[in-house]
Amino acid sequence: MGVGVLVLAAGAVSCAGNSATPSPVIRPVLGSASCSLPPAAGIPSASAAGIPSASAAGIPSASASPGFALTGSPTVVREYQGERADAAQPAGTLLTDGRVLIAGGNSPSGVLASAELYDPKTGSFVPTGNMRTPRSYRHTATLLTDGRVLITGGDNGADYLASAELYDPATGSFSATGSMTTARNGDTATLLCDGQVLIAGGADRSGRLASAEVYDPRTGAFRKTGSMARPRFGHTATLLTDGRVLIAGGNDGATYLPSAELYDPISGTFSTTGSMSAGRTGNTATLLDDGLVLVAGGSVAAGHPPSAELYDEMTGKFTLTGAMTTSRTTQTATLLPGGKVLLAGGRDASTASLDTAELYDPASGTFSATTPMATSRAGQTATLLLDGSALIVGGQDSKGKFVTSAEVYRP
Repeated sequence: MGVGVLVLAAGAVSCAGNSATPSPVIRPVLGSASCSLPPAAGIPSASAAGIPSASAAGIPSASASPGFALTGSPTVVREYQGERADAAQPAGTLLTDGRVLIAGGNSPSGVLASAELYDPKTGSFVPTGNMRTPRSYRHTATLLTDGRVLITGGDNGADYLASAELYDPATGSFSATGSMTTARNGDTATLLCDGQVLIAGGADRSGRLASAEVYDPRTGAFRKTGSMARPRFGHTATLLTDGRVLIAGGNDGATYLPSAELYDPISGTFSTTGSMSAGRTGNTATLLDDGLVLVAGGSVAAGHPPSAELYDEMTGKFTLTGAMTTSRTTQTATLLPGGKVLLAGGRDASTASLDTAELYDPASGTFSATTPMATSRAGQTATLLLDGSALIVGGQDSKGKFVTSAEVYRP
């Protein structure tokens, strides 16, 4: 994802401990990208932490007409003017009780430490505790297995950040945790099957990074792990059904990368895998119900038309799939119940923000247009809610202003 955001909208992953043997693909439970953690992991589950289950949260099922509809607006204007505007969005994370945490971003007064919660039961945003450090420019937010949210890196408007913090939905407050081994933004954060979090790539003041590290919630510490074969910024990271992580695309500071690599959490090393048809950055990568990964859109290398392709972890190869209805970069991609993928907004080849959206159907391998959003958006966040709808927040409109409204797509 082009934005430093973990959106829980990928297919479910079943991981038996740390086995490297591919496990059967299981159908997702309303889009939760999760692993079955072994008891030895020693990390409490959300239920053990006293956080309500989805059913206990009282979230109603989606019953309104299909399409986009405006919902409550965020309490804080989160915008940025300048060339890095698409990277200045807040991070959005689905909590285990069905609410969505929106943290950080930018405002006319500068980088924000504020955070707020979207409640789908009321369709409204309410403030929650502030982060300890203002963060924007592709910081990450990762839901841990105990229901807390790990916030890492980004930029405070003056410097890249190595610090990290934890949001506890039970108390509505942030607390410090260990710092990363390297200050970085534009990296990816991926929850692994053992409950740890892989942080990969990004950039610091010296340029693009190939390094990676792992956060352990049991100790609150980061440790270095193997480095990628190439420095990457604006790449994607996708947890596969066998517990490995697919790292694809991005840019190394000189060119868009078609290459991809796999992180093995057992050995702590990266290895190369098949390459995409074109170098791309700002694309999306979505784990489908059948275990394939849909890589769509993004800024592609000169001479290559916009495209989408599928990665098969069993063969280690990418193959082209149907063409999108519109060229897009910095769009969002959300796996919906039933297996289709919603692609929304982004920028087209002329760099204009889009209000259009489309659906990818894995059964036919084709894209089809769906109803447009209420406003054009690029660099927005998208979060699958427990009722199967998708919450769209923020983004930059066609006039260069960040959108203060939010809307919900119902399949």
